[in-house]
Amino acid sequence: MARLALLSVSNKTGLTELARSLAEEFGFEIVSSGGTAAALKQAGIPVVKVSDYTGSPEILGGRVKTLHPRIHGGILARLDQPADLADLEANQIRPFELVVVNLYPFEQTIAQGAELAEAIEQIDIGGPAMLRASAKNFAHLCVLCHPDQYAVYLQELRQASAPSLQFRQRCALRAFEQTAAYDSAISAYLRDLEAAPASEQISELPPRFSLAGQQIQVLRYGENPHQPAAWYQTGTVPTGWGAASQLQGKELSYNNLVDLEAARQIVAEFESAPAAVIIKHTNPCGVALGSSLHEAYGKALAADAVSAFGGIVALNRPLDAATAAELTQTFLECVVAPACSPEAAELLAAKSKLRLLVLPDLLSGANQLVKQIAGGFLVQRADDQPVDTATWQVASQLQPTPAQLAELEFAWKVCKHVKSNAIVISQNQTTCGVGAGQMNRVGSVKIALEQAASQAQGAVLASDGFFPFDDSVRTAAAAGIAAIVQPGGSLRDPDSIKAADELGLVMLLTGRRHFLH
Repeated sequence: MARLALLSVSNKTGLTELARSLAEEFGFEIVSSGGTAAALKQAGIPVVKVSDYTGSPEILGGRVKTLHPRIHGGILARLDQPADLADLEANQIRPFELVVVNLYPFEQTIAQGAELAEAIEQIDIGGPAMLRASAKNFAHLCVLCHPDQYAVYLQELRQASAPSLQFRQRCALRAFEQTAAYDSAISAYLRDLEAAPASEQISELPPRFSLAGQQIQVLRYGENPHQPAAWYQTGTVPTGWGAASQLQGKELSYNNLVDLEAARQIVAEFESAPAAVIIKHTNPCGVALGSSLHEAYGKALAADAVSAFGGIVALNRPLDAATAAELTQTFLECVVAPACSPEAAELLAAKSKLRLLVLPDLLSGANQLVKQIAGGFLVQRADDQPVDTATWQVASQLQPTPAQLAELEFAWKVCKHVKSNAIVISQNQTTCGVGAGQMNRVGSVKIALEQAASQAQGAVLASDGFFPFDDSVRTAAAAGIAAIVQPGGSLRDPDSIKAADELGLVMLLTGRRHFLH
């Protein structure tokens, strides 16, 4: 009796080549459903339609095709069990040796903005059932769920007439990974439909949280050369950095990608004016706004030109020739912008090692952040609520001028993206001092003030957390700081406010902290 294969695929890449080899080279009889059968018939490959094989027509508009005992009995039969063999014979069921299935394009459908009804119809039922059944019974058959497996499978047949158990087990793992990712995408889609509005984003997270990704690149290494690393894409449609175009330079590294995301998050805070961000080790060493991109980058670079060496630059406007010319004057690892003019690209081509990326959508990021810990992982909502200065409280006797309020808003937006304990000093919509990741807040204040030096005179200071004592306020005032924005919430807030009034400082309380660990 001929060997039996079941082929039912949505993605028909490589289908006819595989089926022709199965039929002509290895004598397989092929059973297929719907569109797969039509494609094989058109290619002149003998095929038996599932409905003819089972004796049951497709029903419910194609929702039920392969959910039948002749299909699942042929997949799940244990060929070393006499009782299973007796059941096959009694029910005139033939065992399948190969099952080839890939799934309805659910993720591609929702990525194109499909309505709920259309998305529901793209939830595959028979496909995952066949994949899971075949993967469960890998001891007795082989399952393929992606076209990149076809050539390897045929090579297995050519070498030993049947695929090895080890190969079948690897294919089973791939199938279970595929169905897990598919279900994860569906649950994420339905969960997003129930997402709270922006005003209610501190809402309950689901009792079960699944995360699936497709490896798109093996990285040279992780944070250090002894750490293996890879880059995974969520969903089948590239978004975020997976959708960026790299115009030149070496492959992106693990640290590049981490720093690029940190830079993107900061530059996404500023839409109304040209902005430039320079990142080192996820912390900003220079952030500035300007009347032009060229001016913004010049100000950001001048904020800390020493630290900018080997940095990551993010720009929120299309990269122009004037800015590109400035970029060539400093060694940089990466530059990203929403677009790049041909003139700018030509200028930067001289820096062949510079990674130049175009990411049209710099504003969109993850809604949830995931961090792994021993025995599990943590999930939190992204800290992406917009800044509304109208909700801030003026705690000091002295009122901020409009210019000071705008400067405080700028410093606060940057401070949100600095490792805690975080202090940012700014003037003229430019950072001039950044204190990051210190074990006490006054230490971060001193680092930021030392970096700002004379630029602290008349500048503003933002703190991501409250001041536990008034020492930071007094240190800032002694250096010439004119206004402070901080969350408030300390039992000793009155001491800090009293110090501000005594020293002639403006102090605003936001009522919201921005720790970043």
